[in-house]
Amino acid sequence: MLLLPKELYEKLEFDKVLQLLEKECLGAPAGTYFEFLEPSTELSLIEKQLKEVKELKLSLEKNDKFPLVAYETFEEELKMLPLAGWVLTVDSLQRINRTLLIFRELYKFFTQVRREIYPTLYFTIRDTVYDESLAKEITRVIDPEGVIRPDASSELMKIRRSIQSKQRELESVYKRIISEYRQKGWLTDNAETLRNGRRVLAVPSEHKRSIRGIIHDESTTGKTTYIEPEAAIEVNNDLFDLEQEEKQEIYRIMRALSDFLRPYVGLLETYSDIIIAYDIIHAKARLAMRMKAFMPQLSNAPTLGIKKGRHPLLYLKNKLAGRETVPFNLDLFRDNRILLVSGPNAGGKSILMKSVGLIQIMLQCGLLVPVSELSDMGIFEKIFVNIGDSQSFEDDLSTYSSHLQNMKAFTEQADEQSLILIDEFGSGTDPKMGGAIAEGIMRKLNEKKVYGVVTTHYGNLKMFAYRTEGIINGCMNFDKDNLKPTYQLTIGRPGSSYAFEIAQNVGLSKEVLQYARKRIGENEHSVDELLVDLQREKQEYDVKLKEITEKQDMLDKLIKQYDENIKDVEQRRKLQKLDAKEFELQKAANARQEVQNLLKELKQEKNIQTQDVASALKEIKIKQQELAEEASKISEDLYAVPSAGSLEIQIGSRVKMRAGSAEGRVEAVKDKTATVIIGAMRVKVKTKDLVALEEPVQQTKSSAIKSDIIQCSAIFDPKTDVRGMMAMEAEKIIEDFMDNAVVSSANILRIVHGKGNGVLRKVVKQKLKEYKSIKKVYHPEQNDGGDGVTVVEL
Repeated sequence: MLLLPKELYEKLEFDKVLQLLEKECLGAPAGTYFEFLEPSTELSLIEKQLKEVKELKLSLEKNDKFPLVAYETFEEELKMLPLAGWVLTVDSLQRINRTLLIFRELYKFFTQVRREIYPTLYFTIRDTVYDESLAKEITRVIDPEGVIRPDASSELMKIRRSIQSKQRELESVYKRIISEYRQKGWLTDNAETLRNGRRVLAVPSEHKRSIRGIIHDESTTGKTTYIEPEAAIEVNNDLFDLEQEEKQEIYRIMRALSDFLRPYVGLLETYSDIIIAYDIIHAKARLAMRMKAFMPQLSNAPTLGIKKGRHPLLYLKNKLAGRETVPFNLDLFRDNRILLVSGPNAGGKSILMKSVGLIQIMLQCGLLVPVSELSDMGIFEKIFVNIGDSQSFEDDLSTYSSHLQNMKAFTEQADEQSLILIDEFGSGTDPKMGGAIAEGIMRKLNEKKVYGVVTTHYGNLKMFAYRTEGIINGCMNFDKDNLKPTYQLTIGRPGSSYAFEIAQNVGLSKEVLQYARKRIGENEHSVDELLVDLQREKQEYDVKLKEITEKQDMLDKLIKQYDENIKDVEQRRKLQKLDAKEFELQKAANARQEVQNLLKELKQEKNIQTQDVASALKEIKIKQQELAEEASKISEDLYAVPSAGSLEIQIGSRVKMRAGSAEGRVEAVKDKTATVIIGAMRVKVKTKDLVALEEPVQQTKSSAIKSDIIQCSAIFDPKTDVRGMMAMEAEKIIEDFMDNAVVSSANILRIVHGKGNGVLRKVVKQKLKEYKSIKKVYHPEQNDGGDGVTVVEL
């Protein structure tokens, strides 16, 4: 990736971000990684790194502690261990063992559940197996304090027991000798000490010939002689020999342990690399939490769609001081690739530009960034920056000459994969000439279709951006009344520098300001005043728009409430009409029953004059059917499910059955009946039982064959009406209805039985007791049928 100039990290303050990352590291190797961190242009790699950090950040936020602690490395040991005969030291083995124990905890962390929660994080360790025998063998030889265990071998145990025996014997010898020689006055106050690794007596020099033994040393003054007494020489010799044997046995044990570990050098290196990799991710995640950073949506093409972006370092600084950091939204795309930002000094122009560059660099280095997750950001292959004083003493260049050197490199090397950031474009020389050169450079960069953010005070550049496709004006808002910056970015119009307003607020005399206004010329002054007026009008417009929006919301709520009230009144009217029809239907049913009973009695008496009665019964039955049809029509109108939106059902419409979830497409419509194709099945359904659906954005392929249960669900009506029926007839209807409901996997059923004298309601209640799959049985609200309807939840 091409980055210009070479001090780009310092210009964008990315070096400070790297320092923060180093402080978050638990080991030196991860810190070294950040010292040499460079942005990538490979989308798949960047996406993987961002997902790793996102997942580890999630574990920290959920307090699902990631088991990574401070660690040491053993690169030198890994280099030397493969050499035959090389023996590791105790310190080296301790470092290796600590690494093994850290890796074991990391390995244990990824349970089956966590592997699903943190899949990208798990990928790093997925193909590595933890070998328990390595740490077990090291722990068998060395204790946690780094001391060779007494039972590391049977021979070592035997030698140490002998050493302890000799030490006790030597202690006894010295105790006896010291007691005897003290009585004779042949010892100093400090009776004994060590010389040349041997235990000796401290004897005044005038008595040295009184004690038989080996003289090991004398004091600097010559007044004290250090003598190993003859009685202890043999025991000391035996002890020395045993200690030498102990060292040889320890060396043998360490050599055997080194030989055991030698074949696992590659595995140990893998363990170490994985720990370092997790340390790098862990440092990124901890910093992301501090910066309140997220992973945006990624695009392989150059894109800048930042939502709620904040300067990472400014956010941390303000957070520490308890101040708010004003976020910004920025969208640069094909039609508007370059943003020209203007506005007053100290208004936030440079911070905005640096924010864009720093966020982009961080993203391409695999760091989460302080933007909304809804942001859409792409990958740039080149980033060019021109910020601040670039005076070069080596090349004897002025600041402006150095700027022009940068512009030369930018115009020659930039392309459509480039992001360019320029601060105070055109400044540093004569305003008219500098502005003209800056306009020419801007024109060249725009022809190359670069992306960029440029800050300026120059009016000619604002006008150039206004009339040039690909470049858009923007400004940092300013509170003219209080003469304070708001740090808010507005896209689409340039901003004023507010030079005269700020000068007046500072206290410059009117005479100076009047002279200055005359000197700048009427045109420039008028343009600046126009910009000021536009900004003030914009603020007034925003306030009025907010008031109108609030009033519109209030009006929408009132209209909605009115529509609901009208609907409620209409519902009650239909319900009253239904109750009246049900009452007439019940009366007709009672009359029919009476006539049937009379006919039965006449037949038993063998009275042949029953034609009149049969005729009356037929009339009552017809009347009852008419009443039932009227009641059913009112009921259907009352309980009908409203259609989705106002879509019309026609040939080709995508529809759904009101009951069930099966979807299909209308093949034909005739006499309010539609032929619908559902999978491999063709059914005829009344249009009132269908709901028209909008076409999805992306059609998904579905299986051509549906199960019988789904087909049944598609044509099942979750409502039945038993009003006016005899008890036995109603029982049969309810039984068939419930069986179909269970097969169709229906959830909520409605059985309309009317109020009347409550006979049918009791029949329904008794029949429902036979079904174990029923979850709940109840009557709806009065305006929804009351106790004339039974609702069943399966």
